[in-house]
Amino acid sequence: MSRRRRLTLVALGTVVALVLGVTVWILVAKDYAFHEERVTIPGPRGELHGVLAIPSDDGPHGLVVFVHDDGPADADDGDHYKPLWDAFAQAGFASLSWDKPGVADAPGDWLDQSMHDRATEVDSAIAWAHTRDDIDTTQVGAWGIGQAGWVLPEVAQARPDLRFMIAVDPAIDWLRRDQYAARAEAVADGDSPEDVAAAVDRRAKRTALIRRNADYRTYLDSHVDGDPMPAARWAFVKRNADSNSAAALKSIPVPTLLLLGGRDRGVDVAETERVYRKQVQPDLLTVKDFPEGTHRLTRNDIEYRGGDIRTLGRSILAPKTIYVPDYLDTLRVFAKRQTE
Repeated sequence: MSRRRRLTLVALGTVVALVLGVTVWILVAKDYAFHEERVTIPGPRGELHGVLAIPSDDGPHGLVVFVHDDGPADADDGDHYKPLWDAFAQAGFASLSWDKPGVADAPGDWLDQSMHDRATEVDSAIAWAHTRDDIDTTQVGAWGIGQAGWVLPEVAQARPDLRFMIAVDPAIDWLRRDQYAARAEAVADGDSPEDVAAAVDRRAKRTALIRRNADYRTYLDSHVDGDPMPAARWAFVKRNADSNSAAALKSIPVPTLLLLGGRDRGVDVAETERVYRKQVQPDLLTVKDFPEGTHRLTRNDIEYRGGDIRTLGRSILAPKTIYVPDYLDTLRVFAKRQTE
């Protein structure tokens, strides 16, 4: 065999090995231990369009109800929830999530909601779960992120059948969170100290308008935002600006897992940890910090590379791998412990 032919075969073999390796990696990374069922849930202000992710083995199964962060979100949050559903399925739990009102043809408008409205949605979803023979309603928990920090404590107080809750980077005070985000985003963008100070000052002026209950025209005329928020968003912010979870945390009656990402740019996780440790009963609270985790607890700041083709490819082909190491295992282990 000629040297050229040998080199060609070696190169071909290398390519085949790489393709097979990547294929196996993708199959493993997208191998989920659940199947999905579209469901319709009677809600407090109209029906909710949801997805029930049910473990592949025989039930009945416990249930984890998902509570979205801010912004429009469909039931699986653009597939981001599926690795989490898989972790809970491995622990024997189904997962339930729904399209926010007005998203993916769901009736209503999430911008018309208060945090109390969102809590009553969760209450309705748990009540619906009691109609399912395949759900073990003695094992119902809730998972939520960010804005869910103002929803979960109310749910925990209102639902005596809730067994646990998991809070990912939950905020404490709405307006303080907003001011923190202004500084953190400007610093992350590499702005000069003067520009950072200017961004913080603009946000402070916007906060003052919110506290004065300024109407939308007054907000526009203030020019505090170079890219003003729409009128519906302004109304949503004013409706919820007084949200603060500190007092409600004192009355949480269930085991609580607090997960914090050290790279979070939207929530002051140091404040969150401090308040949770002070307010939640110590024997009910478990805290785990992920120093390299972002707001969603993704790895290597992948969350902040929205236009990066590598990030997009990983999110589509191997969504389990976008999360910070040990996050998914932490969910699985904590949920499993609640059944023991």
